[in-house]
Amino acid sequence: MSALHTHIRTITFSALLAAMPLTAVWAQPVEEAVERLKAYSADQGLRIEWDRLDLNGADATLVGARIGLDGEGFAPVGDIWLQNVSRDDKGYRIGKISLSSYYLNDRDEDFTFLMRDLAMGNVLLPDEALRDNYGGFFFYETANVGALSLTLGGVDVFTMEDLHFEVTEPDGDQAMSFTGAAEAFTVDLSLMEDQDQLAILRTLGYEQLEGFLEMEGGWNPADGRMALSQFDFTVNDAGTLGLSFDLGGYTPALIASLRELQQQISANPDGDNSAQGLAILGLLQQLSFHGAEIAFADDTLTGKVLDFVAKNQGMRPADVANQAKAVLPFLLAQLNNPELTAQAAQAVSAFLDNPQSLRVTASPAGPVPFALIVATAMSTPAELTKSLAVNVSAND
Repeated sequence: MSALHTHIRTITFSALLAAMPLTAVWAQPVEEAVERLKAYSADQGLRIEWDRLDLNGADATLVGARIGLDGEGFAPVGDIWLQNVSRDDKGYRIGKISLSSYYLNDRDEDFTFLMRDLAMGNVLLPDEALRDNYGGFFFYETANVGALSLTLGGVDVFTMEDLHFEVTEPDGDQAMSFTGAAEAFTVDLSLMEDQDQLAILRTLGYEQLEGFLEMEGGWNPADGRMALSQFDFTVNDAGTLGLSFDLGGYTPALIASLRELQQQISANPDGDNSAQGLAILGLLQQLSFHGAEIAFADDTLTGKVLDFVAKNQGMRPADVANQAKAVLPFLLAQLNNPELTAQAAQAVSAFLDNPQSLRVTASPAGPVPFALIVATAMSTPAELTKSLAVNVSAND
């Protein structure tokens, strides 16, 4: 765009501002968007209040905002800014929602929780008829938290930096996908009450933990298929614990029914909600299990543990590993699945000899209804590993 074109557009826009108060033109849709944000948040148990609503064209500021959870008090968060509010055929769009901090303090418990630099980008507040196609809540393409911390007794027991998510908007039969990460976190375990366990962690070098998180997944509103393909929790100089699952049946209709029951419970928090609780359990039976996995990738943790146990028992690390190999088949015999017992014993033995990775997967040939999983767990739990096709492998 040329400089002349830019100047002409600026002059034209200024003339329009002088001729017509745009605030009046924008006020109604912006106020409606703010009220929808408040209502949709309340449906999720998150309450938002403010002292004053300031409007400026397509922007709005919730002055003196407060946020609280159902059954809890409100915490002041300063001002909340909504930028570039508009309306399309799906609902209200907000270019950016941001607030500088969320601060919660309990002096009696000497507890402080702080989040800084919160922002969501390209937010959609879908119309009521469409909201369940977005998980029953509002949709955002990006979300960021600059830093958060949990402090007890003056000690930062947990901190996290640069937590961010990126989400693709569903389009027709296309699934919604997301990625996310926390670039750094720390955990201080020095306040543990069990001094014996704390002494072990200190010896292993894990009183202070540092690491990062990575995640990825998707959801298809058309068929209710929801998958968390990656959730990796990495602790530096220890290892990575990874989780994943694949479920079916999480449809917009199920979401709508769950929300209705949740609203009934919220409307009568001190009453008898056992009927709604049973109804929720019944609805969850519509889900089906397609697969899951838990994996551990070692980064010196196994060797440190073997060295520690060996030193305390006056043995060599290799002897401790062989001792564990010998005991494991007897422990796994309780599964009543000889094939899985042999497979797991072989995998763990290979892992102890050469600690790289250990993986447990459940991959049935077809989807297994949750009702069948619950029934099997209650009647013949030993058959559950067979029906879910559980496998154990190492160093793959």
